[in-house]
Amino acid sequence: MKILMVCLGNICRSPLAEGIMQHLADENGLGWDVDSAGTGRWHIGEAPDRRSIRAARNHGIDISKQVCRQFKRTDFDEFDHIFVMDRNNLSDVLDMARNEEQAAKVKLLLGDKVVPDPYYDDSLFEPVFELIENGCKDIIKGLR
Repeated sequence: MKILMVCLGNICRSPLAEGIMQHLADENGLGWDVDSAGTGRWHIGEAPDRRSIRAARNHGIDISKQVCRQFKRTDFDEFDHIFVMDRNNLSDVLDMARNEEQAAKVKLLLGDKVVPDPYYDDSLFEPVFELIENGCKDIIKGLR
């Protein structure tokens, strides 16, 4: 199974989601491949935000080697599931879908709730980590 996590810049939320989901999938012996991307192009080629790296490291997950990239139409062909962090990401990704089959792959990570962007508030990184971790655990339960 191939899963893609998507946020705006691919430096805070989606790198955390990639790292957390890959970690949990590996722990459960699922053999899944997880990646992440951003709807924007500002950080292409950069590492995740240092605060996301720190939050992940605090929980035994290393995301420091990830490289930010932009979401592209061909991601619909490559991935089985695409999880987005908020409604703007949802709209942006759905706008790129060429058909209903592709659109059906796209869902909010937390069901009907959004993952807040911690970029402007250092104190949000740990709570965002926990939200994403819980969302990933729920997804694993649902997809197993």
